Amino acid sequence: MAAISVSLSVVQEAMALSSVPVCNAGSLKSPSVAMRSSFGGTRLKASCLKTRASGSAPGSLVTRCTATVPASTSAKSIDTANDARVYNFAAGPATLPANVVKQAQADLFNWRGSGMSVMEMSHRGKEFLSIIQKAEADLRTLLKIPENYEVLFLQGGASSQFSAIPLNLCTPEDTADFIVTGSWGDKAYKEAQKYCKANLSFTGKPGKYTNLPSESEIKLTPGAKFVHICANETIQGVEFKEYPNVGDAILVADMSSNFCSKPVDVSKFGIIYGGVQKNIGPAGVVIVIIRKDLLGNAQPQTPTMFDYKIHAENKSLYNTPPCFPIYVCGLVFDDLLAQGGLEAAEERNIEKASLLYDAIEGSNGFYKCPVEKSVRSLMNVPFTMQTPELEAEFIKEAAAQGMVQLKGHRSVGGVRASIYNAMPKAGVEKLVALMKSFQSKHSS
Repeated sequence: MAAISVSLSVVQEAMALSSVPVCNAGSLKSPSVAMRSSFGGTRLKASCLKTRASGSAPGSLVTRCTATVPASTSAKSIDTANDARVYNFAAGPATLPANVVKQAQADLFNWRGSGMSVMEMSHRGKEFLSIIQKAEADLRTLLKIPENYEVLFLQGGASSQFSAIPLNLCTPEDTADFIVTGSWGDKAYKEAQKYCKANLSFTGKPGKYTNLPSESEIKLTPGAKFVHICANETIQGVEFKEYPNVGDAILVADMSSNFCSKPVDVSKFGIIYGGVQKNIGPAGVVIVIIRKDLLGNAQPQTPTMFDYKIHAENKSLYNTPPCFPIYVCGLVFDDLLAQGGLEAAEERNIEKASLLYDAIEGSNGFYKCPVEKSVRSLMNVPFTMQTPELEAEFIKEAAAQGMVQLKGHRSVGGVRASIYNAMPKAGVEKLVALMKSFQSKHSS
């Protein structure tokens, strides 16, 4: 244990941030308070004592506090303490492959003998250039990205692209069509209205976003600059299995929550984009794959940081990129290639999703998935029970068994299991086992 002397105000601030009641140290002889640091939830212990300050007036006391921080867990103990890792079903940021996290841990202090961490590297130095170039090359291999496409590693999340895409592809008088099949498609549609004439070609809102449109239900605008879809809706759990035929229009897809979960014919799209924090890496990066002929047409008022041409010309290094998250993305790409690429990833994802959906369908209505069977997501599986109270009890029991972040999105409620690439089959099997025992316990 390492002891760190800190001021009373620092301890009080940390206590406040961690929702621990702050003691009035001035009224205590030797208070000792357990608290959690605002940095990573580290368990701390603070002890406060009154002492006479040097040179102070008689009777003048100064309160000093000491926060005790536990020593870091060794790499060896992490390797063997697998039981300490929960099964994290969060929608994003989400679970990462265990071997990727361990590799990042091993490289954290001194990346491959460079004498520095990736977090300390110049983004223009040869070390980081090798990282970002390999990450791009591996992604191109995974998705079989044609040479006439640029790959950009940007900041601002997928939500920033809701503005950047119409700014780069349209004039204010141009029309863009939006096929809205869930909450994220709806956000993209509403944001685009600021920069072009956004047309709602289809909305699944009347059916609570539980199905996808047939071709006859989609009303496209002749001459529209692009057609936007969200390939997988994280909140509602609907996923395109086949992409809509948009004729000569440019098809644009938000693939944040199923990015690199299966093979994709990139040549069908003008732009594919996605935040990485679900299937690919830690939060902080959005990847944009854009056909080169679409560059250079940004509206005059487009902010420099939203101009795809600028980023393409500078190989994603116009400004300091999110270096460490890009590095982790590269580790994930390398791991996917080592496991057989996206074809193998899709097979694993189908197997996991089938286990979970079969458990829902075999529960005689105890669990219900509202999504039409043919468009159910392989990544995000929502389901409900008879009452919210029962769902809350299930989520609580799951957490007690090391399965966390199963609460449905605040806008729809229920339960949601996000089973991205990195979720092991064992995690889904454990969840299914709980579902069966929970049903047995609560069935009349």
